[in-house]
Amino acid sequence: MKWIPTFPYISDMKSAITFDTHAAVKELEAAGFSEQQAEVLTRQQSRLIEEELATKRDLKEMEQRITIRLGGMIVALGAFVAAIKFFR
Repeated sequence: MKWIPTFPYISDMKSAITFDTHAAVKELEAAGFSEQQAEVLTRQQSRLIEEELATKRDLKEMEQRITIRLGGMIVALGAFVAAIKFFR
């Protein structure tokens, strides 16, 4: 059986997500999958983890960006309301 390399999704070293592809292939084979089926499934799982899974840090960064944008929108709305009252 050949080894399938995997690289963890890393936003920084504190929030790296790792996936042991060798162990996954072995477990799938033990459950009755052929070597080829186990490797394909493991490769797809690894790709999904690397490309699609968000870490806690990713979510925290997104929350901060949303908070900043929302704050900017509130300030802009306040300025708009003040301008309407001023020019009335």
